[in-house]
Amino acid sequence: MKRILIAEDSATMRSMLVATIQSLDGFEVVEASSGFEALRLLPRERLDLIITDINMPDINGLELVSFVRTSDNYRHIPLFIISTEGSERDREKGLSLGANEYLVKPFDPARLQDLIVKYTS
Repeated sequence: MKRILIAEDSATMRSMLVATIQSLDGFEVVEASSGFEALRLLPRERLDLIITDINMPDINGLELVSFVRTSDNYRHIPLFIISTEGSERDREKGLSLGANEYLVKPFDPARLQDLIVKYTS
């Protein structure tokens, strides 16, 4: 069973992401409603993928990406950003910090599923 951490402060968007992921076979979801909560969960979970929003209270998604990519324990985990921040500058910043993919909300669920399968196979 593959485990995906979702760091998203919007309960509605988290539910949509969970539904999108759970329609795939062989995936479990761990939910965090903030970047801080995501950081607390990292040492407790064996993760195959992290999906984060950018705009969150306390620790934002870019700070989370930066932490994951500079940590020997987590840098190998594929990481996607899904955000309403859709400018090319935002996208370049997320990818330069180490995100593997950057999707803009509203995202295409089928594309997200394809990327999840690609990065966790």
